[in-house]
Parts: sequence; C-alpha cells; structure tokens
Amino acid sequence: MSSHENWERFLAAARGEHTDRVPVVLIVDSPWMPGFVGMDTLDFFLFPDRWLAAHFTIMERFPDVVFVPGFWVEYGMANEPSAFGTPILWRHDAPPALRHVSLPPAQWDTLARPDPQTDGLMPLVLRRLEDLERRGGLPDPHRIHFVAARGPLALATHVLGTTAFLEATAAEPDAAHYVLDVFTDTVIAFLQAQLDCLREPQGILMLDDIVGMLSPRAFKRMALPYLQRIFDAFDGLIRIYHNDTPCAHLLPHLPEARFDVFNFSHESEIGAVRAAMGPQIALMGNVAPLAVLAQGTPEQVESDAQACIDAMQGQGGFMLSAGGGVSMGTPAENIDALVRAARG
Repeated sequence: MSSHENWERFLAAARGEHTDRVPVVLIVDSPWMPGFVGMDTLDFFLFPDRWLAAHFTIMERFPDVVFVPGFWVEYGMANEPSAFGTPILWRHDAPPALRHVSLPPAQWDTLARPDPQTDGLMPLVLRRLEDLERRGGLPDPHRIHFVAARGPLALATHVLGTTAFLEATAAEPDAAHYVLDVFTDTVIAFLQAQLDCLREPQGILMLDDIVGMLSPRAFKRMALPYLQRIFDAFDGLIRIYHNDTPCAHLLPHLPEARFDVFNFSHESEIGAVRAAMGPQIALMGNVAPLAVLAQGTPEQVESDAQACIDAMQGQGGFMLSAGGGVSMGTPAENIDALVRAARG
C-alpha cells in the first residue's frame, strides 16, 4: 500500500470521516528517533544529512505509519523558548533541557515579542524548512505538509517556570495574561512562518500539556481565549492539538478551542473521551506510550490497540496512536504491533 494512500486515509480521519482501515499515526521527534537509528543526539541536530537519513530510515521501516508533523525540524523543547533567552543544556543521549529565565511576575511585561526570522533557534528551523521544501532538499514526491509549535501555556512554563506561572494565573493574573498574549503571538507567528516555507501546507500541530493542569474555571479564563486565537488563525487547515496531561475535567470544554484532532492521555478511556467531546473532534490515541508501547510486549501493544479500535466501534474520525509522543526506547516490533491491530 502506497504512502499516498496512507496519507489520504489519515486526512480523511482527521476530517471526521470513516476510513476503510484505521490509520496509524504517530508523533515522533528527538526523544526517540536518534536512539532508534543508533545516532548521537547532537549529531541528529547538527548534521542535516544525518537528520534527513534518520527520517527516511524510519519511514522506510514503517511504511504503514503516518508520522506527524513529518520531517519535524525541532530542537527538543527549545525552538521558541530560546528566543526569550532561555538557557539550553545540550546532551548526547537526550533532547536538550531548558533552564527557565529568573524573572519575577512584576517584570514579565519586559518580555518582548520575538521575530521568528531572527530570534533564537527559530531562524534555523525556517532555514531548514526552506532548504527541504524550496531548494530541493527533499526528493520528489516527498513533501512536508504539517508544521508544529508548543502552545502558549507550555511556553510560559518553559520560559518562566511551571510553579511561577501557575501561581501567577491565580495570584497575579494581569502578569499571566500579558505573557500569554506575548506567547500566543509568538506561536501564531512561528507557525505561519513555517507554513510560508511549504509548497503544500495542510495543517498544524500544537502541543500544550499545561492546559490540563487548570481547573475548568481557570481554563476558561487563562487558556481558552489564547487557544481559540491560535486555532482560529489557521482555520481551513487541519488543526491537531496534543495534550497528554490527564484532564477528564476539561474534556467537555476543550472543543470550544476549535481544533480538529485531539491527541490525549492514555489515562483517559477513548470511548469516554468521544462521549465527552462529541463526534466533531477526531481522536488520535491512545495506547500508553511508555508502559505499553515502549516497555510492553508486542502482544500487549496489539491487545491495547485492539481495545481502542473496539471502543470506537467503527466510528469515523479515529486514528490509532500513542497517548502522547513515541517514548525513548520504543522498539520496532511494538510499532509493528500497532499496524497489525489496525489491519484487523
């Protein structure tokens, strides 16, 4: 079966349609890919030819899997935070770590909106995309169709610290709203700059787990307006939202953010997620990424995957995936087991 057919099946499911077979869709990036291909993580980031070879190796090994966003140009979590002066700790065997900026809420209004064309690591991301898409870096018929960014609350915690930011949402809401406005504009600008590099843009992936740490009331006040701004900016494209923090209390409210596809925690039962969110949201999930997909047996993976398929009972708008991104150390045979379950 051709990769084109797999891609079209994914797009149909993302639009909420029924498909002849459940598509297998995985979020893969630097926590898993370098180790899987036996590469030093620094080499993965530093050498574009080795980075590209890693992607092709994985695509050839798993021809029935759709990887999103696909040829993801990322430096761990550092793409956007680096533009705000966040220190980056580079490592040989894992994605870079971040140290947040030591800035009290009273000074958060000094944070300026960065320019994706000049600030931090974002210009390197854009230049790589330009090379791949505009200057022949990808051989035909390969294309990059999706781009990705961390969401505004995730950026707030990466830049300012999780405790400091979450406390500010309650104790210093004006400061929190100011930085969320800055980070939201950054997400939109960075996503748009990436899309402008593509020949055939079809969608965005936004990742923000911090949203799941809010109460329903705080979500309505501190997250929903900013998520709506981002997803509304890309109306007409397929909008995937990743949030694998367990947040059953938010499921009835999340569709108000106006995204199309939800990738969610394995701790949420997929049938309950569909019941809470309604049929208008396509679901991408939700085999446990660490305990099962990375550390379980192929039999366990296939059993859990089949349970997800059975729970959806042939409904449209469903993609078989991990309940989050693919974890470090995930073996090939366990991804094969996902594919077997989807084939039925």
